[in-house]
Amino acid sequence: MSANRNEWNIELYNEKHGFVYEYGKDLVKLLKPGEDELILDLGCGTGQLTNEISESGATVIGMDASENMINAAKEKYSNIDFYVKEAANFQFEEPFDAIFSNAALHWVLESEKAVISMFDNLKNRGRLVLEFGGKGNVKIIIDAVDKILKESGYPEKAEIKNWYFPTISEYTTLLESNGFEVELAQLYERPTELTDSENGIKEWLLMFGTVVFKDLNVEVRDQIIDKIQEEVKGRCFINGKWFADYMRIRILATKK
Repeated sequence: MSANRNEWNIELYNEKHGFVYEYGKDLVKLLKPGEDELILDLGCGTGQLTNEISESGATVIGMDASENMINAAKEKYSNIDFYVKEAANFQFEEPFDAIFSNAALHWVLESEKAVISMFDNLKNRGRLVLEFGGKGNVKIIIDAVDKILKESGYPEKAEIKNWYFPTISEYTTLLESNGFEVELAQLYERPTELTDSENGIKEWLLMFGTVVFKDLNVEVRDQIIDKIQEEVKGRCFINGKWFADYMRIRILATKK
């Protein structure tokens, strides 16, 4: 496992972070899968959206870098093919009509390699339908993490950056310089309600921030996470519910 790889708790993901794929259902509508199409779900997680795409009649393949995620997907959706592959370096024998990706590409720090891999695995005029974290995504939370880690004597952990949140211009330039024609590029604010009304931020950090807190004593980790949640409470706890300050990039592009 690479130093910047998040460690996924599948039970916690499905139990309290189902919003990841629930919000992705709207992206499937933008994909408009056709019955005769071959589609790749890049960063498919535990396969919920892969299955939804397959119900359109399209042939869909799921791919994720997490073996845990893929094993869970295979167990639940045995009628779909799933593979453990890296977004920055993957190859399939047959090119795809479309590549779909929801809430995954912000985990891929080698962004240009991922764009090149997507290009190489699409048919001519094949399309990309992508959504992931953009500039300013969870900035309130990240700023609080950095502050509390430094105050707690762990400045080196505050320097760990395992997310890629580009601007619209940065990502569209990357696509266009590697052979794509961008048809839609949108950065929008999407405050996201967290399931746990008592410890929503703590649960979010334990799900998505494992690499930052790795190697910390559990008691120390929990103390730090408690402080982070308290730090963001004034801005992220609204009407008795916790929210993460999400900013999303949505892209529709075509291979020239």
